[in-house]
Amino acid sequence: MKEVDATSLLYAAHRPALVRYAARIVGSREAAEDIVQDAFIRFSPARTHGTSASQTLAYLYRIVRNLCFDLIKRQKIEMRERDTEPPFWSVPQPVDTPEETVLASDEVRIVQEVLDSLPQDVRIAVEMHRFGGHTLEEVAAHLGISVATAYRHVRAALVQIALRLDSSAS
Repeated sequence: MKEVDATSLLYAAHRPALVRYAARIVGSREAAEDIVQDAFIRFSPARTHGTSASQTLAYLYRIVRNLCFDLIKRQKIEMRERDTEPPFWSVPQPVDTPEETVLASDEVRIVQEVLDSLPQDVRIAVEMHRFGGHTLEEVAAHLGISVATAYRHVRAALVQIALRLDSSAS
C-alpha cells in the first residue's frame, strides 16, 4: 500500500509539469491533460519498487512522451485519410430517369442519322477527330486533304448536328 501512495504522491507533485511538457509536444492543453491522466493509468500498476524517485519520474515522463507521439501519429493518419477522396466505385452513381435515358437515346440516334447523311470523307473526318481523338493534322494526312479543309469538314458536320439536335429539342 505504501508504494501505491508513493507513486500517487509522485504523480500529484509533478502533474502540472507533466501537463506543460505534454502541451509543448502536442500543442493543446486539453489533449495534454488527457495524456497525463492516461499516463498515470499506465504508470500506477508499474512495479517501481527498488528504483529511485528520479528513475520513476523519468519513467513517467517517458510514458507521457510516448503517448504524445502516439497522439500526433494518430492525428496525421486521420488527416491523411480525411483528405483523400473515397474511391470512385464506393460513391453512389446517379441513376438516370427513364425520360433521361430516352432523351439520350434519341440524341444518339439523331447524331447517327446526321453522320450517315454526310459525305464519306466528312464523316471520317468527324469520327476521327471527335470520337477517335486524332488531331486535324492526322485527319488531313489520312484523307489526303489540307488541314484547313479537314477543319471545315469537322466544323460543318458539327454545325449540322447542333442544328438538328436543336430543332428536335423544340
